[in-house]
Amino acid sequence: MNYCRLFSPLTVNGMELKNRIVMTALQCNYTPDGYCSDRFTRFYEERAKGGAGLLIVGGCRFDRFCGSTWDMMSLMDDSYIEGYRAFTNIIRQYGAKTAVQLYHAGRYAKERYLKGEKALAPSSLPCSYTREVAREMTLEDIQGTIFRWAEGAVRAQKAGFDAVELVGSAGYLISQFLSPLTNRRTDQYGGSWENRTRFPLELLRAVRAAVGPDYPILFRISGNDFVEGSNHNEDAVRFAQLLDQEGVDLISVTGGWHETNIPQLPGEVPSAAYAYLGAAVREAVHCPVLVSNRIGQPAAAENLLAMENADLIGMCRTLIAEAEWPRKVQEQRCGEIRPCVACNQGCLANTFFGKPVQCLTNGLAGQEGTLELGLAARSHKILVVGSGPAGCEFAVRAAQSGHRVTLAEQAPSIGGWTDIVAAPPGKHDFQKLVPYFQTMLAKTGVEVRLNEAVMAEDVQNSDYDDVVVATGGAMRRPSFQEDDGSVEVVTADQVLAGRVIPGRRVVVLGGGAVGCETAQYLAHNSALSSEQLMFLSVHRAEEPEKISQLLNSSQREITILELAPNAYSGFDLGCAWPVVKDLKRFHIPVHTSTAVSALRGGAVHAQHTEAGGAVTPLKLSCDTLVLATGTVPRRELYDRLRERWQGNAYLIGNAEKTGRILDVIHQADALVQAIGAQA
Repeated sequence: MNYCRLFSPLTVNGMELKNRIVMTALQCNYTPDGYCSDRFTRFYEERAKGGAGLLIVGGCRFDRFCGSTWDMMSLMDDSYIEGYRAFTNIIRQYGAKTAVQLYHAGRYAKERYLKGEKALAPSSLPCSYTREVAREMTLEDIQGTIFRWAEGAVRAQKAGFDAVELVGSAGYLISQFLSPLTNRRTDQYGGSWENRTRFPLELLRAVRAAVGPDYPILFRISGNDFVEGSNHNEDAVRFAQLLDQEGVDLISVTGGWHETNIPQLPGEVPSAAYAYLGAAVREAVHCPVLVSNRIGQPAAAENLLAMENADLIGMCRTLIAEAEWPRKVQEQRCGEIRPCVACNQGCLANTFFGKPVQCLTNGLAGQEGTLELGLAARSHKILVVGSGPAGCEFAVRAAQSGHRVTLAEQAPSIGGWTDIVAAPPGKHDFQKLVPYFQTMLAKTGVEVRLNEAVMAEDVQNSDYDDVVVATGGAMRRPSFQEDDGSVEVVTADQVLAGRVIPGRRVVVLGGGAVGCETAQYLAHNSALSSEQLMFLSVHRAEEPEKISQLLNSSQREITILELAPNAYSGFDLGCAWPVVKDLKRFHIPVHTSTAVSALRGGAVHAQHTEAGGAVTPLKLSCDTLVLATGTVPRRELYDRLRERWQGNAYLIGNAEKTGRILDVIHQADALVQAIGAQA
């Protein structure tokens, strides 16, 4: 496909962009104390090499009340300018432009990052995001913030950034002034729409006066706050029109606030789900408009431009996963794009909790200066056993480093447990890993042997230098002393792989990530499907109330039992809530501190231990008990090789210990580096 629109140039107030691909701002926490670092530079240099037209870096603080973490970018004073000037000079060499997002969190700033001071906000109200109460800004605070914001823009200009972006989205300070929910002021900055827009418009004028008429100013807004009592898309359009009239050069439209209970980025959000928000803005303004949120497919991006719903396409996680996304798309190499699987584990979760950004599918992201996977010192002949994510990742990276690699898999296809991981709602993007690895294994010349079980004896008689055992794990199957066979017992992987279909009454044993996602999967599979919803809605076959009832109820009776005092373990911080929300929507009870004692009479018999130690019996009618009680490594081959073989044997992935795909991908990349350093 020819993506002619995506790769057409665009000029924004004198800033010439070679294409319409923009990497939107990301708080990557690579800048200790706010100063530019080699890690920060190398990360963005790879994205510039990869062909993005514009890189927006940040958020970047400009005064002491802005911030989120100690490792957030800063332009608080002139001492920061030199480092970022060197950065922008490097990026410019690749034909990319840079902008810096000047960021003020308002009431989202946490006191621990403000050295004990209260955050500043339009009004002093409790914040569900921080669970703190900010201090209401005085008129002096407001004018001081505007002044320092403009100062930050001047420093950005001196540092060589091609533009600045003012962030008025996600529930940050500008959003808080615009919203009647968070702005309860009774002076000229609160109350009416005119008053609530006063602060951002005064800010825009101050920045324009500071940087001059020929320096691009971008403005990022929420297309809909998605918070009850706050602003909607119609308000976003009205605000965008005011910005346009004031001479802003580009408007970037994203989704809702951090406080919304409507998912903005997880995998359950459909591709380009919020593009309609930006399309409404573009219809109403004259300046270019950027749209974002879950636009990682080239065809989706090209279609938005073709339909004139946007002028530029914003993507962030897509370019974390694949720095060369623009180049590979332009060169018709889409199959080689390392996919973003919308997991949020290494990016969003890390950002929210002050950790450096990582990527589940790309172990090199953020490690460009330390994890070097160039040509190995000596080419090794390597056998990889097992084709899950760990085995495939190692095989591809090792082949790229010049090793001669054979990948053996006892199943008829590669992927390991990838299809199982991809089965729960919102996880379907994990399926992209298999075709990606298929493409890359072929491209890098890895010999793939399917339907081949490797024995230790096979290796002993070979000339391999190294054997990498990536045979994964197996579901743990506890036994029960009393089991009369009246309850079917299966494992979560059997259910998620579609190898068994549980009955109507299901008990899931295990309240961690796997157990909760399995329960969610079973509930969805016995509720109204998306296709059925579309059919009934389009043809108005039922009243909306009836459709809503069908959509939010499951025909299965599902219960989760967890031995530990707390459920939901195994999720990355900030990633459990969409699953928990679904469990509550389907009214699935979760019993913690509960142990199964027997299976008899078509029921699960359990004992619940109260906080005070009292034990309460629990009897649940049950057709199928689904075990989600963890995995045990399959390491038999490795152990035999260690006993009998003189070569180098390595154990990675779940064959070593149960872990996340993020961990096993990073482990595989590190092993490639270690082997490559051997003489």
